[in-house]
Amino acid sequence: MKIPAYLMPRPTLDTGPEERREFDELIASHVEAGMGELIDYSSQAPKWQFLVYVAQRMEVVFHGTGDPAIAEFEPRQSDDTDEFGNQRAVYASSDPIWSLYFATMDRQQYVRSLLNSCLLVPDADVDGEVLPYYFFSVNEDALPHRPWRSGTIYILPRSTFEQQAPRQSRTMGVEIQSAQWRSFEPVRPLARLSVEPPDFPFLDLVRGHDVQRIRKLARDNPDGFPWLDE
Repeated sequence: MKIPAYLMPRPTLDTGPEERREFDELIASHVEAGMGELIDYSSQAPKWQFLVYVAQRMEVVFHGTGDPAIAEFEPRQSDDTDEFGNQRAVYASSDPIWSLYFATMDRQQYVRSLLNSCLLVPDADVDGEVLPYYFFSVNEDALPHRPWRSGTIYILPRSTFEQQAPRQSRTMGVEIQSAQWRSFEPVRPLARLSVEPPDFPFLDLVRGHDVQRIRKLARDNPDGFPWLDE
């Protein structure tokens, strides 16, 4: 299996016993409590590692935004080229790093086009396991402005969500899963975590794209994501 060069693997998790103990305490005091409260994060471990730890241990999904005070997520009409992602629904991701991208991109000032994906690829060494690979891009004229912002990651219960169906990758020759989930019902968060741009581990690897070019290529070849020249 050949992974395209434009896809980036998740950074290595290197948490030790002390970090895991801290994470377990935060899960018990905030996430399992389910009150939607802000997590008082004091661990020295990167926040993305805590969120991945939560994802591995709980039936949850994540939503990243610049709004720090959402008490309940209501279904809203999305604007997406894919049918699954173009519904009136609450959208979230089973992968928190993907959600960190949405939380930290400044869509109020500079970012007007997002081109991104999180693909869950079968692990060749462990049967039944998947490995996340990412692609992140914004409109190229935003990049000189360092278009980042403070944001919030919401941890949501997965019970009303459905996952996007897997598909066969012609490039890799295997069936891949998407980390995108949707709920047609309102959802109240279990907990939330404040994040800053440096908390997003791919911040310096966000690409830029020409919006008009991408729109044309997407119309001509809807399956050509991410429509790169390289």
